[in-house]
Amino acid sequence: MVATLAVVSRPVLDFRIRNWFGSLALGVAVFMIWIGPDRLFPGYHGFWLFTNPVTGSMAATLPESSRGDALFLGLRTLRSAVFVPIAEELFWRAWLMRWVISPQFAEVPLGAWSARAFWIVAVLFAAEHGPLWDVGLAAGILYNWWMVRTKSLGDLILVHGVTNACLSAYVVLAGRWEYWP
Repeated sequence: MVATLAVVSRPVLDFRIRNWFGSLALGVAVFMIWIGPDRLFPGYHGFWLFTNPVTGSMAATLPESSRGDALFLGLRTLRSAVFVPIAEELFWRAWLMRWVISPQFAEVPLGAWSARAFWIVAVLFAAEHGPLWDVGLAAGILYNWWMVRTKSLGDLILVHGVTNACLSAYVVLAGRWEYWP
């Protein structure tokens, strides 16, 4: 899938990483924002604003038997840190952000600024994350800002991948399975 995507989209999308240090640092920062509220205020996401019939609730859905399976955990981490960032960044920031600016999105350069597109994508990205909508909104704002700043899909995939890799390590090492729906 990744190889096909790279070959087919190469003339249209640029996957080069232009700001390695900034992207790595932002990825770690978004991870800290992601787990911060629950670390600082235990039970934070159990509050009605986050856990309700609309957003759902944070709950561990991973079967107990899979939590000790190194192959399963490795594949789940690979999916989270590699495949999800590619798919989501292609959708959210390479396509939707530009499509909101103009339905002829291919004519809109990556990272083009539009307040409307910026906030629509940030809010929808937040909504996708259910009870974690608040940290999803913060992540969406920071990822959108980074796209506008770097104009680089490669940097966005790296930031998102670092965030998800850190989160995967945290889930496995701390046993916080509720962060993996």
